[in-house]
Order: sequence, then C-alpha cells, then structure tokens
Amino acid sequence: MPEQLWFTKILNHLFGGPVDALLRALSITPKYPVAPITNSFAMEVLVFLFLLILFFLVRARLSVENPGGTQHFFEVVEGLIQNQSNEIIGHHSEGYTAFLATLAFFILFCNLIGVIPGFESPTAVPIVPLGCALCAFVYYQYQGFKHAGFAYLKHFAGPMPALAPLMIPIELISHLARVLSLTIRLFANMFAGDMVTLVFFSLVPLGVPIIFLGLHVGVSLLQTYIFVLLTTVYLQGAVSDEH
Repeated sequence: MPEQLWFTKILNHLFGGPVDALLRALSITPKYPVAPITNSFAMEVLVFLFLLILFFLVRARLSVENPGGTQHFFEVVEGLIQNQSNEIIGHHSEGYTAFLATLAFFILFCNLIGVIPGFESPTAVPIVPLGCALCAFVYYQYQGFKHAGFAYLKHFAGPMPALAPLMIPIELISHLARVLSLTIRLFANMFAGDMVTLVFFSLVPLGVPIIFLGLHVGVSLLQTYIFVLLTTVYLQGAVSDEH
C-alpha cells in the first residue's frame, strides 16, 4: 500500500472501488487496486473544490460600491494577467484572460497547498505539471486554428516555401519541446522546494524552516507567473497575424 494523505484515504474509501472499475474498463490496471487514487490526484481534487467554492462565494458577493478583500485579490490578479496579455498579444487579448487566469489560480494553489501540514504540492509530481502543459499546448494550438483557420499551418512551414520540408519537422519538435519545458520547469522547482522544506523541518528547530516556507511561497508565485507568461507568449505566436 502506498503512503496516503488523510484526504487521499477519504477519497479511496468513498470512490476507490468505482475508480478501480473505471480504470480497468479503460484497460488500465492500477498499481494499488485498493487505493487507485493517488495523493497528487487527491490534492488536485481538493484544489479544484476549494477554487470552485471560492469562485461561487466571490460571485455571490460581487459589489461595485463595497468590494471585499477577496474580490480585490481576484480583480488584481485578473488585471495583471490582462495587462500582460495586452502587452504581449495585443488589444484583442481579452478573450484569453479567463483561461490564463484559471490556469494561474490552479497552478498557484497547487503549488501553495504543500505549505499546509498534512498536504503536499501536486505540482511536485511530474504528471500534474505535464497535464497543465498539455492544456496550455492544446489551448494555444486551438486558438491558432480558430484565429487563422487552416492557414495557421503555414506557421509551421516557415516564410520560404522552398524550406518547408526542413522547417516543418523543426517547428513540430519545437512546439513539442514547449510541453517538456513547461513540465520540467514547474515540476523541478516545486519538487526541490518541497524537499528542501521537508529536510529542514526534520533537522533544525522551528524558527529556521519558516524561512524556507517563505522561500517556498516565493517559488510558488514565481513559477506560476513564468508558466502563465510562457503560455501567453505561445498564444501570441499562435494568434499573430504575421504567419
């Protein structure tokens, strides 16, 4: 049996059987049939539920005359993402803000949840950053086709038709490398942050690890910003009219 967090145990107790049956129906044999739900997936579910409840609460309490602190926080983040999109993509970037903001909040809270005792950062497990990177990849490719239609494929052929046979495989590899880059950057930094915090908490008195908790928070914010920034840059390349 794998080591399970308390929330993972609850999910496996309630949904382990149906999840195991679903995986087997998809021809996937879980490593631990009694506990098919992993800690990383359980943490993702917890972050999702937390954000869902938080969004509903903010939506229910929206106010122009008397906005609360939580509303201010969301408005500031949305404004920062929107301003960054305007600078990188241009004036037509408003339609991408919802996706970028959702991605930012999900990654940020997945990063920060590891600071709370009894939880761990799901982004410190490779599969979770990979999933976020694939979502970003599929989204900006979809927006590229939505913006330019099949003319978007010219983006992969390069500016000179004679060099298209050479440029197409290079561009394909380059785009796939973006998925790898986003995944490794987020995973490596969050995994290292979790390990450093865990080691210092086990070796030294309480006062010193608090410094590393602050460092973990800083790394979480920075890695969220970099992930969203790179996704915005990739979006700019996909929806640019200079294909």
